[in-house]
Amino acid sequence: MGIDGRIDAHQHFWRYAPEDHAWIDPASVLARDYGPQDLEKALRAAGLAGSIAVQARESEEETLWLLELAQTHPWIAGVIGWTDLTADRAANRIAALAAAPKLLGFRHFVQAEPDPLYLLRADFQRGIGAVLAAGLTYDLLIRAPQLEHLPAFLDAVLTVGEGAIVIDHGAKPAIAEAEWEPWAGRIAAVARDYPVFCKLSGLVTEACHADWSERDVLRYMDHLLDRFGADRLIFGSDWPVCQLAAPYARVHALVEQAVAQLSAEEQAAIWGGNARRAYRRLALQDQGEAVP
Repeated sequence: MGIDGRIDAHQHFWRYAPEDHAWIDPASVLARDYGPQDLEKALRAAGLAGSIAVQARESEEETLWLLELAQTHPWIAGVIGWTDLTADRAANRIAALAAAPKLLGFRHFVQAEPDPLYLLRADFQRGIGAVLAAGLTYDLLIRAPQLEHLPAFLDAVLTVGEGAIVIDHGAKPAIAEAEWEPWAGRIAAVARDYPVFCKLSGLVTEACHADWSERDVLRYMDHLLDRFGADRLIFGSDWPVCQLAAPYARVHALVEQAVAQLSAEEQAAIWGGNARRAYRRLALQDQGEAVP
């Protein structure tokens, strides 16, 4: 059975090892293990019924571990995992991992790829096509400059299957530098022209960690709300990464503030309804149906 109520559609667990998590500063609050026992209390305090665990390592081993956690902790509604989507046998690996009903989709650290044209690689696009053809979801982790190539990428991959594309963290605008354009125009064009979802997540860590205000971030959230609308935005905390800038409760309160003027129906969509539409297997679980 699925999870009723509000969900956090973007959080992470990991067993910290410096060699496996090179993106984590060894001196930061993130440089330790984070498991379900560390999140559940904050989740409940915010009135959330469950979460989706998202990969933090480019490793199938981590994906299998996250799926084990999801089996042990029923409130973990699903997993966004990783496999090498550029591999010749990527479709086989996608199918093997998708044998686990709580595998909802895949993600790759595109934001860290040194090739500025990575989104246009034929082997990568072939792998994304295999994800979507399997009815799974692809979480797209990019930074604002990579939005330049997103339309060409979407033109290439949004041609087959029933799977969806979800843009993580609003494509990471440079909030700390108060950068607005070209991010604002490019994300608006994507929202206008393509049937993709976007997460209201990860934005506080794009602001100045030590000195940011709600006003700094709400400007960007308001733009995403205006362009994607309440029917394509998805709440995610980005915990524990968010702790670089704010505790869970402050991140949750910020999104509540951003959506406060919406109708109850629109708010319910952002707090879980849209996640169930974007992650098709999540909706099947809610309906008590067998996951293919």
